[in-house]
Amino acid sequence: MVKAPELKITFLGTGTSSGVPMIACDCAVCTSPDDKDKRLRSSILVQSKTTTLVVDTTPDFRTQMLRENVRKLDAVIFTHPHKDHIAGLDDIKAYNFFQHQDMDVYANQLTQEALHRDYFYFFTENKYPGIPSVRLHNISSDEMFWVGDIPVIPILVYHLKMPVLGFRFGDFTYITDANRIEESEKEKIKGSKIVVLNALRKKAHISHFTLQEAVDLVEELEIPEAYFTHISHQLGLNKKINEELPSHIHLAYDGLVLHV
Repeated sequence: MVKAPELKITFLGTGTSSGVPMIACDCAVCTSPDDKDKRLRSSILVQSKTTTLVVDTTPDFRTQMLRENVRKLDAVIFTHPHKDHIAGLDDIKAYNFFQHQDMDVYANQLTQEALHRDYFYFFTENKYPGIPSVRLHNISSDEMFWVGDIPVIPILVYHLKMPVLGFRFGDFTYITDANRIEESEKEKIKGSKIVVLNALRKKAHISHFTLQEAVDLVEELEIPEAYFTHISHQLGLNKKINEELPSHIHLAYDGLVLHV
């Protein structure tokens, strides 16, 4: 395993595509006064002493960057092309302006096709002033790459039939929007000190791990510490669910910081 520098991981958002609270919902979770039950769309910030990257740009990207006062951003890495993971990319234009350079964006071919469709104006010959500027890098599940001094190992997972990329950064592994991982890809996760998995709700779902499925995977891989993300209001109250989980497994929450 390639050695990574000491990393700071910040959970920018831990909610599913609708966020929590969900619009027009009066359930106990959506009306909870607990800040840990308020979840923006799922994304993390990964920082070393010299490099800062974000995994996914959600519809809440601007709010997340302002909340965490992120003054410098070196790269965006995408897991997959669903809207709740790419919809905030236009707001990288602020970093273009202040950093005077294109933003490095890492994505698989499927996601790049979506970026070209949704952000066609990024890629026109005659750009209107102020349009975001990106430098696309193709990534695949079988090739490690570097962002600054941070090594990134892609992990292929499946969101029903859609290939999605999880990522391992040293001893930390981040996986979202998955309900199946092949044995060969599980080998890339083994040995992680911390793993993050999606755990949408308790009831079975067509393309996401349930809470129990996520717990079972953590135990199977013998991961010493785990956090769950991409959480729906259907899962339940943060405090109550945490009390039900094994002591080494927790629900992540917006603003949570880990040091690896």
